[in-house]
Amino acid sequence: MNQAINQELLEKYSQDFRSDRASRVACDAVTGNGLFKSSVNPAVAWKNNHEFSLTLKQGAITSQKQSGRCWLFAAMNVMRARIIQKCNLDTFELSQNYMMFWDKLEKSNWFLENILDTLEEESGSRLLSFLLSDPLGDGGQWDMMANLVSKYGVVPKYSMPETVVSSSTREMNRTMTELLRGYACSLRKEAQAGASREQLEQSKADMLNHIYRVLCICLGEPPRTVNMEVRDKEGNFIQEYDMTPQDFFKKYVDMDLHDYISLINAPTADKPFYHRYTVKMLGNVKEGAPVCYINLPIEELKAAAIAQLKDGEPVWFGCDMGPRINRDTGVMDLDIYDFKDILQIDLSMTKAERLDYDQSKMTHAMVFQGVNLTPDGRPTRWRVENSWGEDAGKKGYYVMSDDWFSEYMYQVVVNKKYLTKEQLAVLDTETIVLNPWDPMGSLA
Repeated sequence: MNQAINQELLEKYSQDFRSDRASRVACDAVTGNGLFKSSVNPAVAWKNNHEFSLTLKQGAITSQKQSGRCWLFAAMNVMRARIIQKCNLDTFELSQNYMMFWDKLEKSNWFLENILDTLEEESGSRLLSFLLSDPLGDGGQWDMMANLVSKYGVVPKYSMPETVVSSSTREMNRTMTELLRGYACSLRKEAQAGASREQLEQSKADMLNHIYRVLCICLGEPPRTVNMEVRDKEGNFIQEYDMTPQDFFKKYVDMDLHDYISLINAPTADKPFYHRYTVKMLGNVKEGAPVCYINLPIEELKAAAIAQLKDGEPVWFGCDMGPRINRDTGVMDLDIYDFKDILQIDLSMTKAERLDYDQSKMTHAMVFQGVNLTPDGRPTRWRVENSWGEDAGKKGYYVMSDDWFSEYMYQVVVNKKYLTKEQLAVLDTETIVLNPWDPMGSLA
């Protein structure tokens, strides 16, 4: 049977389109205004009120600009809330540039170590191709951030401010990716020529020296000591000098990162709930703790997040920031776009199907700063602090419907004190290792 598209089929398709008035009207709207704008359901936008029964106070909205550092911005926004409260400040910001510097350096070492560990892999193998695909992208995970902070601390933004490159990372990333792939080629050629592991490690150390120099040129060199110099809401000047970044974190953030657990919702057949998971070759700091998750039903992620918000602490989370989101209104709702009417198509898939068929995965990290609860405690919508500046959403904030949470939320990070006994028991079970390309290995 001939499966090609032929003239007879094309004529039928054309006739069907031209004879359907709704399709012609939709064509006029979409070609003139764009698909998303033409599909917005205003009633859905109106029902998602930017008011919440529980709202936390936060500083000025932040902006990652043209970079993929959402995971770092979200983490710094969680941490700065503690500084703002501790010091009675209107706002405060930690240096995301400082964190990115160390992340890029550690990711470079991580990549090169993985190359040395896979010297037996043939060129073109799936594993080697995966490693080479994105050696040091901007994205990351909560546990990767925790490893960076444990090793390097944090600093105020004024101690290492943004640069042109940190705010627009594409050129640096492209150049460094080319450099790292070249280094991978060199290391594999050295190994094929008979170099010992010790010789290869020395070559790698020399490579990292060049990478450190490139990062300093692009981002500036990180400070060794920092000062705390701020004025509180009462006009009092707070000052403390010559602290290491680690000491600054301990005194002003005062957060035990080891107490925070990543909860995920991946309802696929290969990942049963109430098990602990990690992803092979996912990380940045070589000697750091591995990325680990507990997979739970979605309602349990909601309950843990609400418990932490009720105690006045924001919640870091990772979601798929692509579908069913209107950036102008800041609404995240399953019905914000009426594709069924305007395109006459059905885009329904289950959450598990979207994961299995590469339709959805975690792509962005943000922070919950509130939730609207009914009198019986049921969540209806969530207050989301983004890091795209004040022009995105409503002055930088988004509102997420609870149904959207169920379908496109993949990870929340909460203090383990908000977990049930059953959930805590999972931490003592054997960790299941997922393939490097598993969707749960995606980076926000």
